[in-house]
Amino acid sequence: MALGLQPGDEVITPSFTYLANNEVVALLRLTPVFVEVDKQTFNIDPAAIEKAITPKTKAIVPVHLYGQAANMEAIMKIAEKHHLFVVEDNAQAIGCDFTFSDGTVKKTGTIGHVGCTSFYPSKNLGAFGDGGAMCTNVDELAEKLRMIANHGQKTRYYHDMVGCNSRLDSIQAAILDIKLRHLDAYCRARQQAADYYDQAFANHPTMTIPFRASNSTHVFHQYTLILHDVNRDALQQHLADKKIPSMIYYPLPAHKQKMFEIYQTGSLDLEITDWLNKRVISLPIHTELDEEQLKYISDSVLEFVNK
Repeated sequence: MALGLQPGDEVITPSFTYLANNEVVALLRLTPVFVEVDKQTFNIDPAAIEKAITPKTKAIVPVHLYGQAANMEAIMKIAEKHHLFVVEDNAQAIGCDFTFSDGTVKKTGTIGHVGCTSFYPSKNLGAFGDGGAMCTNVDELAEKLRMIANHGQKTRYYHDMVGCNSRLDSIQAAILDIKLRHLDAYCRARQQAADYYDQAFANHPTMTIPFRASNSTHVFHQYTLILHDVNRDALQQHLADKKIPSMIYYPLPAHKQKMFEIYQTGSLDLEITDWLNKRVISLPIHTELDEEQLKYISDSVLEFVNK
């Protein structure tokens, strides 16, 4: 809304993601253009973005999935070349550092024109309930975002534009103000848990551990394995029997969701997205996991895949 996009404008976005970022595109009567992801990082493929650009393209929405940064250097170069907006979905990667080729380091969510994050309780920086925030380095855009989030008003009861009620509750803000001070420690705790899993599963022929790009940190909102020749449903049931939760993020890609039938995207050939959807599984990861729990989880996984 703040970027002034109009119905029919195209927004390039990955299909391998939670569909919230795609849903808002449809709500604004924009046109989602689903593209492929990188097989290693699970994030939007810059080459696929370039191929999808048309005269109607107005924005790119990279998603920093599972806590790893998309290739923001390549994406920003494409955006600059074609005069496109970039709206980062940083809901799963707050605290993640991205290093550019010139050595510049920036936090994900601060690189594009707008960065959006979530404070849902399970996120790396979680509130006591729902919440979120938007970031921008453009003063004029920041003013518009604040106004839209508060019924389109800059001065109380004087509404200059159509907006909505998207204000963060004070109690959530107070909790987040404290927790934000510990974000780096939260990220390290998740990374340490991921390190344990990595060592347990390294070089296993039936699993690929999460890729870690050399130019960004991975903050592990999820620890997601790619399974090879493993019955995923049976593994998930095996873990459930041992009281270990696991999740499939996400069982049906966005381009095949019924809500997007109007765009006729179901027949899109997104081979990597479909391949990953059938093979990924996410193990428990959070800041309070201890070594005994990590061993129990990893041993339980290995017990199944080694039999």
